[in-house]
Amino acid sequence: MKPIGLLDGKIIDLNENVVPMEDRGHQFGDGVYEVTRVYNGHCFALKPHMDRLYRSLRELTIPAVYTYEELAEFHELLIKESGITDGAIYLQITRGVAPRAHGFPETVVPRLTMSIRPGSATPSKNVLEGGKGLLIPDERWLRCDIKSLNLLGNVMGKQKAKDAGCVEGIQVRDGIVTEGTSSNFFVVKDEVVWTHPRCNLILTGITRTILIDKILPDLGLVLVEKKFDEAFAKSAQEAFITGTNSEIIPILALSRQPVGNGSIGPITSKIRDAYWALIDEECKRK
Repeated sequence: MKPIGLLDGKIIDLNENVVPMEDRGHQFGDGVYEVTRVYNGHCFALKPHMDRLYRSLRELTIPAVYTYEELAEFHELLIKESGITDGAIYLQITRGVAPRAHGFPETVVPRLTMSIRPGSATPSKNVLEGGKGLLIPDERWLRCDIKSLNLLGNVMGKQKAKDAGCVEGIQVRDGIVTEGTSSNFFVVKDEVVWTHPRCNLILTGITRTILIDKILPDLGLVLVEKKFDEAFAKSAQEAFITGTNSEIIPILALSRQPVGNGSIGPITSKIRDAYWALIDEECKRK
């Protein structure tokens, strides 16, 4: 069992030098990516991840040169060749290799790279016990709905949170709470679940969508997709973040102020348990 890579359909060693100097992803961040979790040897929610990948490609007018079936085969190939049964697969498509110029090159072939790395088969300590969030300025570009390679704002925000001993930076733009640096953000107030509405200022997370479309209705919980400010977030009884790697992490404090009574709330617990049950069902995990 070892991490391995894939370049345009061919298995490679991760130590191989495969990024050309003039790859537009390397020079401009001109590309898109997805991360899919692997549980018990199965990709979880692969189809919605690939659907979002195709949307990101369309938004950046990068041609889709691989079908869904081909991409699914590449995921399965990485699992098989690596022997990794629990982990994550990273997929990246750049516009391709061309002489450096800001405008799109007229003739260029998109370049696909993928990798698989192992992860724990059990939930992380943060998922089990919760963690703290840090409210930070949202300084990213205005097309956060595209899962692009331009992540410097996210990286800087994540580091601010890490330096403060927090699991996530919760971003605020013009007084409105948007999302985490690598997650979507939810609060619970008076037994109603709130989150920022879909728009160009947040990424439509796959875990977020699963919660909204399936888990919350199954649990009979009311969802409000509406903008809210810092004061509203701090006055909530519960808060949590969602993400492919994060799964469901309870947020017990925001910028040193406890959320509710500072412990994992009952609604967050129900949502987290329902998400685990869905993974168990789809990936036959025991």
